Amino acid sequence: MKKYLVKVHPSAARLPREEQLAWRIADFAAHCGPLDADVIDMIACRIVDNAAVALAAINRKPVAAARAMALAHPRKGGATLFGLPARTRVDAEWAAWANATAVRELDFHDTFLAADYSHPGDSISPLVAVAQQMGLDGAALARGIAAAYEIHVALVKAISLHKYKKDHVAHLAPATTAGIGTMLGLPTEIIFQAINQAVHLAFSTRQSRKGEISSWKAYVPGFSGKLAIECIDRAMRGEAAPSPIYEGEDSVIAWMLGGPETSYEVVLPEPGESPRAILETYTKAHSAEYQAQALIDLAIELSGQIGDLSEVKDVLLETSHHTHYVIGTGANDPQKMDPEASRETLDHSIMYILAVALEDRKWHHVDSYTRERARRPSTVELWHKIRTVEDPAWTARYHDPNPAKRAFGGRLIVTMKDGRVITGERAVADAHPNGARPWTWPDYVGKFDGLTGEIIDSAERDAFLSAARDVANLPAGSLDALVPALPEGTVTPSRPTGEGIFDRGLDA
Repeated sequence: MKKYLVKVHPSAARLPREEQLAWRIADFAAHCGPLDADVIDMIACRIVDNAAVALAAINRKPVAAARAMALAHPRKGGATLFGLPARTRVDAEWAAWANATAVRELDFHDTFLAADYSHPGDSISPLVAVAQQMGLDGAALARGIAAAYEIHVALVKAISLHKYKKDHVAHLAPATTAGIGTMLGLPTEIIFQAINQAVHLAFSTRQSRKGEISSWKAYVPGFSGKLAIECIDRAMRGEAAPSPIYEGEDSVIAWMLGGPETSYEVVLPEPGESPRAILETYTKAHSAEYQAQALIDLAIELSGQIGDLSEVKDVLLETSHHTHYVIGTGANDPQKMDPEASRETLDHSIMYILAVALEDRKWHHVDSYTRERARRPSTVELWHKIRTVEDPAWTARYHDPNPAKRAFGGRLIVTMKDGRVITGERAVADAHPNGARPWTWPDYVGKFDGLTGEIIDSAERDAFLSAARDVANLPAGSLDALVPALPEGTVTPSRPTGEGIFDRGLDA
């Protein structure tokens, strides 16, 4: 691993390409080292994780809309869509759009938290789509996934986007682009140009995760994946992009982030090193913002000690800066206390999440978010008794450089009307690598079965799990097995809907 100082340089300095962050990312991507067995095992787990949550969300409105858009771009020899048979094929960039939206919709797959937030698994669907269209084998796909995770984790550790109210797609897009470059075996120069374009176009504001949060949050990874594919395609044709994209006078650091006086230290593997960052990431046992995972586990445990929740006077959560200001009362979002708020808003309200987890002593990706559930009078009453504060100790633990000591939870203090005080704390979720019950392959399979058992055929289920487990050994042309289909009639729509611009003229 090597540390690079990244800062703004005047145009007159003519910063050499080889000293630019985009080049260093591209150089590693072009010379990614061999994959270790435990990395391949985790890639298999995350492929299963993504498919589980995508199929569970298959007929939700944002997913159906994204799929209808993709279906308007049929392509013989293209990529496949979650839930539909392999004979239905579309352009790779549109498969990335639809499949990544399906994965993201329930906010229920993997995460990495450091200087910024991220869902590194968002890169998998675009990589699978390109691999299918290009006829690649599983070994190439696995290398691309591992490289994308490596770059994503490195950027998230080094550069805070949310500090400047920028959305975390700005790290996802270059990571996905780099992963596609690795998978295709492209040279540094081509990947470099594609990364420059991806970074240039990927910056957007954090309003997508503020206030009344909309379905765009689910579409962001699809947008990023589609962008990455188009950037790679353009660069493969010999076209260049703006540079230095990070270090230039009018670059993203100069105007989108901290400004000309800001510098960042980015640690990247050197060319030829084996990527291992995927092992630092973690998935979700509960369908909610990751910073709620440990607190859901804690609330379920404490609920039995509290007894009659109507006798609760006050609930205080002492937690990190991120949790307090993003999903806590520190966000100052009235929508986070509103029973009429969108599902996307509720899963970013730790006050709502704690109230439901305390009452139900469980969490469900659908039942915990229904309008009737949010409106329940006892829930609303408890919900409005919950507040959060930042505790510097929890903030420090959140940013601990040692992954074994990093914490994303908090301390819950429940004060009863009779004066009793019930407390508890959880540093990490039970499913976290450092948690009480760290997840391994059987847990991911259990999640897949729990979410899809009632809708998938047993033969399709077994074929998918077998292919995922052996992903690095899949021959070229066999990657369709990684995008499982559901019985005919399960998925709606399974053809263009005629409601949008893209449908027009398809039958002409």
